[in-house]
Amino acid sequence: MYWTEFLTVALIHLLAVASPGPDFAIVVRESVAYGRRAGIFTALGVGAGIFVHVAYSLLGIGLIVSQSIVLFNALKWLAAAYLLYIGIRALRAKAAGPASTDPGAGAGGRTAGAAFVTGFVTNGLNPKATLFFLSLFTVVIDPHTPLAVQAGYGLYLAAATALWFCLVSLLFSQARVRAGFARLGHWFDRLTGAVLVGLGVKLAFSEMR
Repeated sequence: MYWTEFLTVALIHLLAVASPGPDFAIVVRESVAYGRRAGIFTALGVGAGIFVHVAYSLLGIGLIVSQSIVLFNALKWLAAAYLLYIGIRALRAKAAGPASTDPGAGAGGRTAGAAFVTGFVTNGLNPKATLFFLSLFTVVIDPHTPLAVQAGYGLYLAAATALWFCLVSLLFSQARVRAGFARLGHWFDRLTGAVLVGLGVKLAFSEMR
């Protein structure tokens, strides 16, 4: 009965998740810098962050945020500050000795928990995701669709997001890929930092439409 609606949701989500953004940048950075394990836990954190957006969309809080310039700007500046923080840290990266290119190897004592939190916060604080899920749950999904079905959509969105970024992690944590980035040394960190800072600045000056 709801297959058409579900397929529409899945297609829109596919187009959205495939677009490069903070989530993609942070998963790539964690995968290249710390290895496959950190990259996968970051991807799982990004997927878990979807539940935050789904929860407030189902509760109607997203509508309140979208209609309140003060609340939206507070969320926007918080997210921008976080992106600037991790971006500036990456920009300050210093040259280090040769690192292991073992796909599953970690570096710098990166824990699975820290990687998961990084992914979760990056996605959870993304105000663009707020507006995306608000549009999804108010325009694409029929308001009369049972909450249980809508929750099922949310579960799919979280799982699909985590799977997509796990695949991204598997790609960028390959030995050859990491070895290629390793030749750039700390310049890769600085490039990623510049991208994150740019995203943070763009987000800070974005306006609610």
